Amino acid sequence: MIAGNRTINYLRISVTDRCNFRCRYCVPSTPFHVIEHEKIARYEEILRITRLACELGITKVRITGGEPFVRKNIFSFLKKLCAIESLKDISITTNGSLLTREKIKELISFGIKRLNFSLDTLDPAKFAVITGRDRFNQVRNAIFTAHELGISPIKLNAVILKGINDDEIEKLTALTIKYPFHIRFIEYMPMGDSAVEKQQQILSDEIKEKIESEFGKLLPVQRTGNDGPAKKFQIDGANGIVGFITPISSHFCSECNRLRLTSRGTLRPCLLNNYEKDIIDPLRNGASDNELKEIILSALKKKPSFHGLTDHSGNDIPISHMTSIGG
Repeated sequence: MIAGNRTINYLRISVTDRCNFRCRYCVPSTPFHVIEHEKIARYEEILRITRLACELGITKVRITGGEPFVRKNIFSFLKKLCAIESLKDISITTNGSLLTREKIKELISFGIKRLNFSLDTLDPAKFAVITGRDRFNQVRNAIFTAHELGISPIKLNAVILKGINDDEIEKLTALTIKYPFHIRFIEYMPMGDSAVEKQQQILSDEIKEKIESEFGKLLPVQRTGNDGPAKKFQIDGANGIVGFITPISSHFCSECNRLRLTSRGTLRPCLLNNYEKDIIDPLRNGASDNELKEIILSALKKKPSFHGLTDHSGNDIPISHMTSIGG
């Protein structure tokens, strides 16, 4: 599929807006309601949309939430998803708290080889403050169990915030020296009614400067055809990778190759733009495969060439919170 001069081959699927964590940069600061069950896309609906998207050129899928593993029967769905032959790359973003050794083995048996874990701190007490849950040990165990069982690469996503975890940049980075992990520092994106103040945002240049002060100059790592937006580097002699995802300081819109399917069954061409195209209602009202393909293609025509997060007017700041979209 083509959007402007970009080839779109990557579909991110949010299977639920529910999560067993309450991360302060993700969940709204004020009370909010989860989406009613009947409005959540059913597994068979997601699979149909995915198959049609694959016929249009999608080869890579990432499953997100909320937290994907809080949804019932997720493993049955994942097995069917992995059976779609044209999909070359299937991965999952998770907080890891519900992943046991047996469940990770089951994912591997389906053909899933890559997992992204959210990990903003190595301090159990701070972990509880950031996530609202005292489950650091469960997450750590899941990460190292996945590593032991051969999941590769394991990517650890960290949002660094002033006064919260900015003193751990070096500790998180040091994991890449011993382990083949990809530590990815993601700039905080102001979305919806977040509990985080914009002043707590730390941009990648400052993070990179701290890392190089401790470990020496970061060496650029060559990109591959299946890479996402992360700018990749490596400490000399390290086993792992340090990545920077820079939606604020240096947006990568011109390189974006993804389309999102939200848990509500809407197509979202850009995470950081409020436009969404409904596909679930036409599907439930009997739309043909060709009609659904036209909806997918029409959504891509609205894929913007840049987002508005740096617009100081605030007019383009996404009004949805991250859990309802599937970051």
